[in-house]
Amino acid sequence: MEAASELRSALRSGDEFRSSLQDGRVVYIGDQPIEDVTEEPSLGPGIDLMAEMFDDQLTSEFADATTYFDQELGMRVSRAWQAPRTHEELLGRRRMIEYTSIKTASMFGRPPDLGSTIGMGLLARKPLFAGTTSEISGDTNFADNIDSYIAHARSNNLIAAEVLSDPQADRSKASQEHPGLLRVTKVLDDGVIVNGAKSVGSLSAQANEIIFTNFARPDAPPEAYIWAATPVNADGIVLICREGVAHPGADPFDHPVAWRGEESDQLIIFNDVFLPNERIFNLGVPKLGVLYGPVTIWAHWHILTRLWVKARIFVGAAQSVVDALGTGQIAAVRSMVGELMEYEQALKAFVIAAENLATPVESGILAPDVNLLTAGRLYGLEAYPRIVHTLQELCGQGLVMRFPKKVFDHPELGPRLAELLPGHNISAADKNRLMAFVWDITTSSHAGRTELFENLNGGTGASLRDRLYREYDREQAVALARDLAGLV
Repeated sequence: MEAASELRSALRSGDEFRSSLQDGRVVYIGDQPIEDVTEEPSLGPGIDLMAEMFDDQLTSEFADATTYFDQELGMRVSRAWQAPRTHEELLGRRRMIEYTSIKTASMFGRPPDLGSTIGMGLLARKPLFAGTTSEISGDTNFADNIDSYIAHARSNNLIAAEVLSDPQADRSKASQEHPGLLRVTKVLDDGVIVNGAKSVGSLSAQANEIIFTNFARPDAPPEAYIWAATPVNADGIVLICREGVAHPGADPFDHPVAWRGEESDQLIIFNDVFLPNERIFNLGVPKLGVLYGPVTIWAHWHILTRLWVKARIFVGAAQSVVDALGTGQIAAVRSMVGELMEYEQALKAFVIAAENLATPVESGILAPDVNLLTAGRLYGLEAYPRIVHTLQELCGQGLVMRFPKKVFDHPELGPRLAELLPGHNISAADKNRLMAFVWDITTSSHAGRTELFENLNGGTGASLRDRLYREYDREQAVALARDLAGLV
């Protein structure tokens, strides 16, 4: 029987999560302000999917993957905020990444447990934040805010969006001339006022909190160096949503994935937003800007793991298509499926190797091997378009010649489709539904947005190679090569 202390829980139900979003936040879709994001057609279905994840926490089937018992708080909390200090805890945290990736069919570039990995990164690197002095306020006490914020998020089962990007503008101008550069415009005794904007705030309109940072163009002024968190409904925050790309409300037969909604992306405008001191982690310390890479290691582990899960979905979809079309006897087809299997196995190897080589950082929190993460993401993102094309090619005309459920239900047309389009041991309707699934994950506007986001979120190949070059410890390799070459 579960111990009495284990019965204490910080977990919320799906309904409680939905209610937490009805908080007066200012969200625009097009030119219209949204009164209730949970009821808005382009936001609500994604929120409903996330609410299911909250309910899953409370079930025996998913409790282990999504929750753990926090000894310090003395209660069961979400694994989203777990700071792994042992390999067992690291693998436990990975189970949640796999869970949220499967739940979203890996179509959320930033699932609801990704933003919290930035919080974990801040906690892991807290010793590097300690003792620094703000150039704009003189304060030195912001590092301790990391602990209290993580405890707050854990004990309230919060979902945090994370946003790093500045609004796209004229990059030939200096940072201080950027019209959207987020910066402190006033320092008060109990906090600061900030103005500016952040972009690609994925999930912000559907989350409780936003963790944000400016991590540094070298010419940025000290007042632009800020790392902080704010409730989404803070006074002065305005969220403008991009155009929707999913098919909320569609029949699941027509869009097996896209009917569930999506993560929406927002431009986040800060109009005289007050940030209390306790919500600030870095303020006016430019040298901390270089910690972007070290802080985001856990987020990049999340991204690589999700790419692996997506590759697993692609393999399953490919084999299902081959079975439905009866093409497994064709050597070229087997080779194409084998390519998808190779991709999935390589990503699996990167993830497992990065975890096996994980080492504790300054705080004692385990960090997966950064070089394997960078190389794995680089491989995964560069191969991704080819893998998608291969899966599309396996489908042949099936992706083009799809028909909505109402055609199959038609008294005259439905029987004709059933007669003309059956697959190998599969009905025409079920084959159509399979092709609709592949369409949703590879070809639809929803899939197109996801592919674009993967590249944007992962960084360019050149930037990833540059990071690998800068972080790769090549001393032993150089020594080995010089020794074999007979060099002193």
